[in-house]
Amino acid sequence: MTRMVHCARLNKEAEGLDFQLYPGELGKRIFDNISKEAWGQWQAKQTMLINEHKLNMMDPEHRKMLETNMEHFLFEGGDVEIEGYVPPSE
Repeated sequence: MTRMVHCARLNKEAEGLDFQLYPGELGKRIFDNISKEAWGQWQAKQTMLINEHKLNMMDPEHRKMLETNMEHFLFEGGDVEIEGYVPPSE
């Protein structure tokens, strides 16, 4: 059975995640309010951020920066600024 959520990022009913992918309170909030589609969008942005800033996920400051960007993207409708990145034109 497909689990539906009202996605905070897409502002629509959409298929929810199968399980909590992120730890803690924020992870629960993502599980309850973010769709698979929006999570997929975030993962693409996250990869670009990690690569551009050469983030080390063992570094707590780097993880915090990524988490701040994740919350901004998923819950505040913000986009992630990637220097020099130009999205492909439709």
